Amino acid sequence: MFIPSYRSLKEKGLLEERIKLLEEMMSPCILCPRRCRAERKKGDLGYCKAPYDLYVSSFFPHFGEERPLVGTHGSGTIFLTFCNLKCAFCQNYDISMYGYGERVTVKDMARMMLKLEKIGCHNINFVTPTHYVPHIVKAISIAAEEGLSIPIVYNCGGYESEEVIRLLDGIIDIYMPDIKFLDWNLSQRYLNAKDYPDVVKKVVKEMQRQVGDLIFDENGIALRGLLIRHLVMPSCTDDTKRVMRFIRDEISDNAFVNVMAQYRPCYKAEIFPEISRRITVEEYREALEYARSIGLKRASSH
Repeated sequence: MFIPSYRSLKEKGLLEERIKLLEEMMSPCILCPRRCRAERKKGDLGYCKAPYDLYVSSFFPHFGEERPLVGTHGSGTIFLTFCNLKCAFCQNYDISMYGYGERVTVKDMARMMLKLEKIGCHNINFVTPTHYVPHIVKAISIAAEEGLSIPIVYNCGGYESEEVIRLLDGIIDIYMPDIKFLDWNLSQRYLNAKDYPDVVKKVVKEMQRQVGDLIFDENGIALRGLLIRHLVMPSCTDDTKRVMRFIRDEISDNAFVNVMAQYRPCYKAEIFPEISRRITVEEYREALEYARSIGLKRASSH
């Protein structure tokens, strides 16, 4: 029988220790690599614009995620507002940039998690969790007390504090980072984060150390491990190949990699002519075939 990692920590009384440490990092805020030191308790918003209180855009069984997360009853997805990355091509900009959502308490979030489990969702999938990690761990603690027993998914853009990720060891069952770029010029141009390549390499290695390759139950539902996403973008073929080589050489040739084809120019993409179009069939095929050709056995369009 599968037992989520967080239940063991809860039983040992260790979740409360992690919550305290994470709360100390929230104001002045150093929860992400930007370390903007916003005094969120005093009302400062900082780089990501997230307030001290918790804001959720929506929660529901999501059937558009990867098959091992969706299964038959969906991934219990909770969309959080704001983001520490400012991707020029963001497809969820109404949530991540403009903060479309409602204020909720951690008890409210715990109830969301329990409701999603009750209706059959296979996991709890936190989307853009970085700047709300203390709230999330508090909610997990409360929900675990009430019997929550499905995996927790940390669905992020890869621009994470290595210190925070270490504090999540034993709490998160499935890490799902989106490795966007490994070229610092592209990272600066489209993410306003020149250090993104160095940061994402370190944190994905730490995620892999904690949870290993993705494993499934007898029905093909993900239980634990690392699930990597990479969005193929127009005019970025060389960098996609760089990402695939990094995964093979420094993570695992058995890594579960979703090579995504759904790029569309959104938000401010029209400012950059080279990405102001959809990718071609040839660009996507080249990316997927390259990943498989270098030995990434579980790279596909999921």
